[in-house]
Amino acid sequence: MTFAQLQGNEDVKQALTGMVDSGRIPHAILFHEDDGGGAFPLALAFLQYLFCQDRRPGDACDACPSCGKIAKLIHPDVHFVFPTAAGVLSEQYMDPFRKLVADRPSFREMELAEALGIEGKNAVIAVAESRRLLEKLSLSALEGGWRAVVIYLPERLNAEAANRLLKMIEEPPAQTQFLLIAHQMERVLTTISSRCQRIRVRPAGASAGPDFADADLLDELMAALLSRRLGDALEVSEKLAALPSREVAKSFCTFASDRFRQIFLAQQGVEGVGEISPQARQWAAKCRKTFPRQALEVMNRTQTLIGRNVNLKILFADMADRLYIQI
Repeated sequence: MTFAQLQGNEDVKQALTGMVDSGRIPHAILFHEDDGGGAFPLALAFLQYLFCQDRRPGDACDACPSCGKIAKLIHPDVHFVFPTAAGVLSEQYMDPFRKLVADRPSFREMELAEALGIEGKNAVIAVAESRRLLEKLSLSALEGGWRAVVIYLPERLNAEAANRLLKMIEEPPAQTQFLLIAHQMERVLTTISSRCQRIRVRPAGASAGPDFADADLLDELMAALLSRRLGDALEVSEKLAALPSREVAKSFCTFASDRFRQIFLAQQGVEGVGEISPQARQWAAKCRKTFPRQALEVMNRTQTLIGRNVNLKILFADMADRLYIQI
């Protein structure tokens, strides 16, 4: 994967190549993307450029052994960590993970779960993963140059796993690069994110969050919730239950979660990690400070249960009721 093969995010590409060219590379970079937004192939392109043995101005050669190994996810000094179920290490899932990346480099969380066969399970990055990673990094690089760790969804690190990695992320060994890819910045531990250079990645050609055809449904729902009209909120839940498919229902959850993250950022006065819509700013001024985090938990629960074939009418009514209590 080279920068030339990727569309969009030209400013990010220039920043990443400039880091390597100048020799001033942050020891840890935290990419913030919307689900499936293209941060993973961008991270691979950066690693190819960093490891490349015949680097060209602004891009990797895509022909040397290092480029080939990174493109195929088989470089012995590049380690991948992602959420799994039941404490299974990421390295045990590398075959389906490589196939997923080959088929769809800008994969979504749901596609990863399907590829690993863990749909509907509580996927986390457990402490055993941290222990194994620290063991690997205690050894010398097998090819004598750079080493890298790519952590997909650091917001899924459990507390003990995160604490074990803190020191390594803050002060890694020489020529060790951490790349983290997050979807929910508000869920990444501050002790982790504060040690990283944060970069916002946008989907190619996009300037907003996830798409959902009928965005007015969320506007109706929020208007009812903010006005304390539970009956109206339940009427909106009926409309959501009537969406044409479960995949569309999941899209609503993704879309709503993005807007709730924007509310959180607006309330915290955080800029530079993503665009905040005018509507989200208005909502931020009217709802509780605790609402965005709790609303995200509600939406995550709803999306998970959609995947488990729970009745949509019951599910969206429950969602509306939970949001009404929290707002």
